Amino acid sequence: MTPAKLWLRIFLAGFALICGLLAVTLKTPPFYGDMTRIGLLSENAFGWTIEPPQVPAEFLRAAPVAEADIVVIGDSFSMSNRWQSELTRAGLRVTTIFWGQINEALCGDLNAWLDRAGFRGKVVIVESVERLLADRLANSKTCAKMQKPFSAGLKPFFAPLDHVPAPAINWDGKLTSGLNIYRNTKRAREASGDFLSNKRILVRPVADGCSMFSSQLCDRAPFWPADDENGELTVQHVAQMRAISEAQRPRSIVWMVIPNKTTVYVKPEHSKDFVTAFEAAGLGPDLFSFSQVQKQKVRDYYFPNDTHLSMHGQLAVGQRMLEAVRKILPTAPSKAS
Repeated sequence: MTPAKLWLRIFLAGFALICGLLAVTLKTPPFYGDMTRIGLLSENAFGWTIEPPQVPAEFLRAAPVAEADIVVIGDSFSMSNRWQSELTRAGLRVTTIFWGQINEALCGDLNAWLDRAGFRGKVVIVESVERLLADRLANSKTCAKMQKPFSAGLKPFFAPLDHVPAPAINWDGKLTSGLNIYRNTKRAREASGDFLSNKRILVRPVADGCSMFSSQLCDRAPFWPADDENGELTVQHVAQMRAISEAQRPRSIVWMVIPNKTTVYVKPEHSKDFVTAFEAAGLGPDLFSFSQVQKQKVRDYYFPNDTHLSMHGQLAVGQRMLEAVRKILPTAPSKAS
């Protein structure tokens, strides 16, 4: 074989390989879940397939802080304004800011800071996912003064998908991503236990998962390893939360602790001592026990391909938060029909 023919064969083999990889990637659905994207897992296997509820835009719009009845301090679980829409639908005026805007801490002058921003309401809802709350409380313990001015938008920080994504060609995928997604998903499907995908996302079996998730591979789901690594919340954390609440009287702080996805679907006893103490302290609604019930009632209560509550779950939690707020603001109007 002449050198020219040899190089031609090498070229053609390489070209065929590239074409094959490209074809696999183009046929692989684009990502619409954070955990599938980070873990390089197939949306065909883990993507949700039930249409999300529609929320009129008027209930997603926030109120200016000077007109608000409630300030929400939240994280990514609050960025779509979906759970807050249940409060807004009931006639309450809500504005939302995020932990990242306040250096992940509730400082000693929180009330004065809100006063300077023009807030005249009586209720502050502090929302945090379970795995991040301990660090935020530790930051708050050593924080005397809020450093950044109050700043909140009138529109949701991001808009979630309002329909199940239609089949599409994946033009944005890397050349090798289709093959990696195929391999990871195959390993996840065949694993008898936990599987760490792309060294970042833990795919775990979920008992009775197909009654709770609409995804194709519904007997397992992706989870953050940090749900385990960050440890459990404790009775001491409840004491810290109570101290913060007492220091900010006469305003009422309603603590909204959202359990990790892993806690809801895999380890329901996680942070159990915290949950018992939290409920006894009356600092806010027990969303841990609530979620154990809702996961059986609401399919895709959490997204199967993401770490967050789905839009179905957001509205269920929003109704629970409305019940909690009405205990403080009993004159809050009933939910509009």
